[in-house]
Amino acid sequence: MIRKEDIFLKLYKPYGVLSQFVSNNEKQTRKKSFLGELYDFPDGIMPVGRLDEKSEGLLLLTTNGKWSDTINQSGIEKEYLAQLDGEITEEAIAKLIQGVEIGFSGKKYITKPCKVQKQIELPEMPLPNAAIRLGRHRPNSWVRIIIKEGKFRQVRKMTAAVGFPTLRLIRVRIGDVYLENMIPGAVAPLDNSTLLEINFSTKESS
Repeated sequence: MIRKEDIFLKLYKPYGVLSQFVSNNEKQTRKKSFLGELYDFPDGIMPVGRLDEKSEGLLLLTTNGKWSDTINQSGIEKEYLAQLDGEITEEAIAKLIQGVEIGFSGKKYITKPCKVQKQIELPEMPLPNAAIRLGRHRPNSWVRIIIKEGKFRQVRKMTAAVGFPTLRLIRVRIGDVYLENMIPGAVAPLDNSTLLEINFSTKESS
């Protein structure tokens, strides 16, 4: 599946950047920021999955379309840190773990069970983008959420469903690939050992 000439990268997608390189929509092109503006990427590179415009963190990139499809369809773990509007309760966490009802493609959808943990101490991370509204009238809280699904804006919809909208969302892990100490806009290659680990993870998840 992996060819010698293939390229595999990880990127810290910044807040406010779309998870695509180009757009056929002229109006969108004028008003939005794209991945190609961050770095001189090689020809044929594509994002593996996506992060919505207002989310940030780990995004994998590759020139291998089959590998991209495998990662997207494998049910591999994706880990997020979410800053929430309000002090999340144990009851809300229990609901998230069990699965909550969200809207997807115009229909009701129950999310699959996942892992959720309230975070008391956080790792060092870049300061939030100035456009992120962190809320000034009530306290915030952080949770670590690990899911195996990838519905559009899923984590945001999940936390909103239990009454705690997401203010800031950072993806910190996909399988065995970690964001680590990257800063927004940074790009790094995936080494062979990491590729072997993430390929093994996809087989375990399937």
